[in-house]
Amino acid sequence: MRELTVRAIILGGIITLVFTAANVYLGLKVGLTFATSIPAAVISMAILRRFAHHTIVENNIVQTIASAAGTLSAIIFVLPGLIMIGFWSGFPYWTTAFVCAVGGILGVTYSIPLRRALVTGSDLPYPEGRAAGEVLKVGDEQGSAEENKRGLHAIVVGAVASAGFALLAALKGVAGSLSTYFKVGAGATTIGGSLSLALIGVGHLVGMSVGIAMIVGLIISFVVLLPLKTSGLVDGLSGSDALADIVDTSFSSEVRFIGAGAMAVAAVWTLLKIIGPIIKGIKDSLTSFRARHDGQQVALTERDIPFPVVAGVTVASMLPVGILLWLFVKDTSIMHHATSLVIVSIVYVLLVGLIVASICGYMAGLIGASNSPISGVGIIVVLSAALLIKAITGTESQSNPEALVAFTLFTAAVVFGIATISNDNLQDLKTGQIVGATPWKQQVALIIGVLFGSAIIPPVLQLMMTSFGFVGAPGAGDDALAAPQAALLSSVASGIFGNSLDWSLIGLGALIGVGVILVDEILRKTTSFSLPPLAVGMGMYLPVTLTLIIPLGAVVGMYYDRWAGKQRNPESTKRLGILVATGLIVGESLFGVLNAGIIAAAGDGDALAVFPESWSTAANWLGPIVFVLAVAGCYRFVQGLGRKS
Repeated sequence: MRELTVRAIILGGIITLVFTAANVYLGLKVGLTFATSIPAAVISMAILRRFAHHTIVENNIVQTIASAAGTLSAIIFVLPGLIMIGFWSGFPYWTTAFVCAVGGILGVTYSIPLRRALVTGSDLPYPEGRAAGEVLKVGDEQGSAEENKRGLHAIVVGAVASAGFALLAALKGVAGSLSTYFKVGAGATTIGGSLSLALIGVGHLVGMSVGIAMIVGLIISFVVLLPLKTSGLVDGLSGSDALADIVDTSFSSEVRFIGAGAMAVAAVWTLLKIIGPIIKGIKDSLTSFRARHDGQQVALTERDIPFPVVAGVTVASMLPVGILLWLFVKDTSIMHHATSLVIVSIVYVLLVGLIVASICGYMAGLIGASNSPISGVGIIVVLSAALLIKAITGTESQSNPEALVAFTLFTAAVVFGIATISNDNLQDLKTGQIVGATPWKQQVALIIGVLFGSAIIPPVLQLMMTSFGFVGAPGAGDDALAAPQAALLSSVASGIFGNSLDWSLIGLGALIGVGVILVDEILRKTTSFSLPPLAVGMGMYLPVTLTLIIPLGAVVGMYYDRWAGKQRNPESTKRLGILVATGLIVGESLFGVLNAGIIAAAGDGDALAVFPESWSTAANWLGPIVFVLAVAGCYRFVQGLGRKS
């Protein structure tokens, strides 16, 4: 059966180039990116079905290659920081491309041994991976004709509803999100939600355990910590804008660091719990390799890139990593530390890369690659790298802090590539498991996607810098790009070397993380419930507008599944719920691609806005009303389909 074909590579490469450029542009220009796997799957099906002998696994290869666009573009969270601190005056093409390529390839190799531990041997939901798999299956017309017809109708209705609502929000006809700020005692906080039907779909797919854990994290941050941290700061404030400024600043500069501390502890604990399955996965991979080498038949769906090849590529990649680090440091004021810095950084990338890949893969399994708080992992990476570099350079931070910050960010950029791609790769492998793909072919396809993405990222970054510049960078103008994640990570590194970072915030988060772990262990041993610590940490770290809607989707999914369980054909009826949730993700993703093109062409983040500012009050009322009606209408529709199954 056709799978890793030339036409799939070409089509996937073209989609990757376009989507990567759009994601880098949007991420820096208007602070948003869009998921690419599902739109790529839909585009692939629309094109490949015109060719003879197309297959579902060939379509899967296209979306696997193109998925690199939505993830590798997250390098914009780090590299612009080098411009902001004045260390780089531009993005050198080959240096930037090689950082992206080496980090991305390591992300693939590190996540290969994790497949058996976190995908085939795990009950993690992988919402986007499941959604992409269902899209491919329905598009390939697997199963009975009648079942396919009902499944296609469920996806189409969900997609039309979510794309339609997203279009209305872009037109400013309805509010795309709602939030309010208010005082709580002597402090203040905020509550709100992004009116995103895609997040409802994600919540349905991740389930109540993750949803409840995220609500717990939200309560810790927004009900407890924010009012405490803003206590006394809002006295005498009456305007909502002034209140919002205090609350948003406290969240980004204090509460989010507490959340990062909780995530760090939860991440280490999660790694300790999955290290056994990871080791078993490596052993199983070696067993499979030996069996194939000895001429035994091994199922296609169990064939990874052989582990000796994976290990060899990983170790060999340390050579270009070392060269990149050496070239970066050789003409700087910290050249006299070059040897120790390069050696320690190579070891850091080699060891921490595996830890980061494991944690990011687990996060993708919990809530999906698009919603994973990669910038939170970035904080942990920059913190640990800066502390290590500071330890080996001694008092150098007193005389050359800028050079040390720059070297830290550059090292972190390689690890960030590992984080983003491993976050995505396991999601793709889950899709592959659903459609019966060959793992090693997917893994090769993702490496190809990394290379395509690495080729286009440097010129787009350079174009953004030349056209706009970055806030805080030398010569930045009034329309400079904020690049908030890069600014945050740069400030973290500067805080380490300038001794200005508030460690009490991270320490408090770590204590909270320990408490959540204890509660989770007690629940698991005494009840049938659990409280995933990493999901709690994500609920603390992510904005409330994102955190609140995913659990709401989990509640909707729970009630639908309870209803489906009472029907004549419960399994088929439950699958219809999964398919409408898939449609909610598909529609918004496709509209995101279209909107990205419109924004890029117009150079205006509100290019589609046609409703006047005076309509905003009506839009705020209409937004939640239309949102609730859309959700209710979609699930009412699939209930009707379910009664017929």
